[in-house]
Amino acid sequence: MVVKKIAVLFSGSGSNLEKILENVHGKTFETCKIEVACLICNKKDAYGIQRAKKYGLDTTIVSHTDFSSRENFDRKIVNIIKDSEVDLVVLAGFMRILTPEFTKNVNAINLHPSLLPLFKGANAIINSYNSTMKVGGISVHYVSEELDGGEIIAQECFQKDGMSLEEFEEKIHNLEYKLLPKTIVDILDR
Repeated sequence: MVVKKIAVLFSGSGSNLEKILENVHGKTFETCKIEVACLICNKKDAYGIQRAKKYGLDTTIVSHTDFSSRENFDRKIVNIIKDSEVDLVVLAGFMRILTPEFTKNVNAINLHPSLLPLFKGANAIINSYNSTMKVGGISVHYVSEELDGGEIIAQECFQKDGMSLEEFEEKIHNLEYKLLPKTIVDILDR
């Protein structure tokens, strides 16, 4: 059985990381087994580090504040990824704007809490919620030099129908927890 390895990069609570670990890590699919082989976080106190430990996985901490430039930070991340020889990199709440140093050297996908190409950037949920659109949703896309601008791989949407912001955000996260693991499998299990 072919083993496909992924790296997951995160910055915070790691809820999407946990869904990847639950639904993808160590599991056998039609053509391959998928393993999380590399975890990178840019914040030493991120709760996602504890989530990973529950699965016996260590996280490499690379604080962006230790670097003089975004490019130097990205170069360090790329070197760690290349050393881990992964087949795919997954950004799961990795809250860094990446430079060409990263985007030109790594095959990565990103989860975004809006229906791209609308509502790019860090305020996507609130901007989507406050829009006149009748639907909200999420996207998984390839990472490119343009912020949240890479080729869209998968999307899911839902009717807003008078939801509160809290209900809207919860719906976004529940869709993310399903779509990101499914997209990883769809990409690697061919």
